[in-house]
Amino acid sequence: MTTGTALITGANRGIGRAVAAELHRRGLDVVLTARDPDRARAAAAELGTRWTDLDTTDPDSVARAAKTVGAPDILLCNAGVLLDAGTEPLAVPLELVERTLRVNLLGTWRVLQEFVPAMVRRGSGHALVVSSGTTAEFGGRLFPGTPGYSLSKSALNGLTTMLAATTEGTGVRVNAVNPGRVRTRMMPGPHQPPEEAARYIADVATQPHGGPTGRFFAAHSSTTQE
Repeated sequence: MTTGTALITGANRGIGRAVAAELHRRGLDVVLTARDPDRARAAAAELGTRWTDLDTTDPDSVARAAKTVGAPDILLCNAGVLLDAGTEPLAVPLELVERTLRVNLLGTWRVLQEFVPAMVRRGSGHALVVSSGTTAEFGGRLFPGTPGYSLSKSALNGLTTMLAATTEGTGVRVNAVNPGRVRTRMMPGPHQPPEEAARYIADVATQPHGGPTGRFFAAHSSTTQE
């Protein structure tokens, strides 16, 4: 897929912004979103894309964005937080876990509920969730050093498989993608730049109609997992 509309959540910086730039470079009509309209507008102006504000934790905000944009061809659920690094399950403040689940799991779920039904009615589209290798599904393991974050991504993988089963045969695919460890403001330690991760995510996102669904795509792996 080298044409169509791509909507990306959490795209004013980091991985989301890099994917927005990459998909725009490949010729897609990119809608860059962020919860802060000023930041979304500024990032879109620099990249030459469209933009709209979208706060995944606010149902009204998500509904407005869906009404404005309609059904995208690619829906990339990238918005997320990492709040509990360096903690462990018996001591992590549960307020941090609640905030993490509110954004990473429920926020993503809300976006999928709002956009995917219109994609199903059209009969085509690819919903792609940015996940992590810190999860138990698809052969990985839960990482206890970020307990809330790991659980949120594990739950997202489960949600991916459920929605893929729900949309099977509709022309809409639902997959998860793990770009590996990426150097961002949220995680400054890794060496992989966002631009490298963005190329891999864009490759997965733009697979042609009829490609796999319910899969976990992992960078630096020779196989997809299901």
